[in-house]
Amino acid sequence: MNILGRLALLFVIVPLLELALLIQMGQWVGFWPTITLVVFTGVSGAWLTRMEGLRTIWRLRNDLAHGRIPGQAIMDGMAVLAGGAFLLTPGVLTDLVGFGLLFPATRHLIQKRFMAQLERRIQESVVQVSVSGGEIWTRAPDPMSPSQSAGE
Repeated sequence: MNILGRLALLFVIVPLLELALLIQMGQWVGFWPTITLVVFTGVSGAWLTRMEGLRTIWRLRNDLAHGRIPGQAIMDGMAVLAGGAFLLTPGVLTDLVGFGLLFPATRHLIQKRFMAQLERRIQESVVQVSVSGGEIWTRAPDPMSPSQSAGE
């Protein structure tokens, strides 16, 4: 899927689907229970995001203090941030994804699946890593080196 299709999915199709689900839920359980559920998931999501975010920061600091690379802590931090954003967005599907990213067990399952897919795409050369707009840094030649003569 190209970038335009992904943007359409993100900003048009998902919100329309969420709106349809909220309308349907309102018809099933009523207006006020639906509004209560949306407010509850927003508030509880913000609280859970804060708790998991603090836990992730503590793990990151602990890894750095012990000289370890905080790779998992960084991945957890990105997942918690995304999960919190999903939970603050009104909707049923975004709430499910948001809670999935906040609970450690489901977050790690999602991360494993994401990493496996990313590794597969890199091996297939679908995803490439490149550097642009900069120069490659090399070590400058030593001015005292015998290979350079004074006449050069």
